[in-house]
Amino acid sequence: QLQVVESGGGLVQPGGSLRLSCAALGFPLTLDEYAIGWFRQAPGKEREEVSCISMTKSGSIKTYADSVKGRFTISRDDDKNTAHLQMNSLKPQDTARYYCALSEAVDCNYGMDYWGKGTLVTVSE
Repeated sequence: QLQVVESGGGLVQPGGSLRLSCAALGFPLTLDEYAIGWFRQAPGKEREEVSCISMTKSGSIKTYADSVKGRFTISRDDDKNTAHLQMNSLKPQDTARYYCALSEAVDCNYGMDYWGKGTLVTVSE
C-alpha cells in the first residue's frame, strides 16, 4: 500500500518561508506517469488546489493557483519518493492545513488516489 506523509508545517511570520515535504512510502517504481498535488483547506473554506506537478513520459508540467503564483514552488526529487512545496513571502491568508496527494493520472484533475493527513501552516505575527 502506498502512503503519503507530509511534514514541514508550523508557525511563521508574514513574509517568512516554509518548505513542506511529501514522502510517498511504497511508491511503485513502475509508475512512470503520475501527478503530485498540494492542496490546502482553511477554516470555513473549501479545499483548494495549491499546486500540481504532472509527470509524463514527455516531461513534467507545474501549475499553481493564482493566489500563490510567484511565491510557491513545487518540486520532485529524482528518487520519485519525495516532493516539496517551497513557500516564500507567506501571507496570513496562506494559513491552512496543507495536504499532499498522489494521482496515477497525469494531472490533478481526475481525483487524487492517495492522500496524506496534512500538515498545519499558520502565518501570523
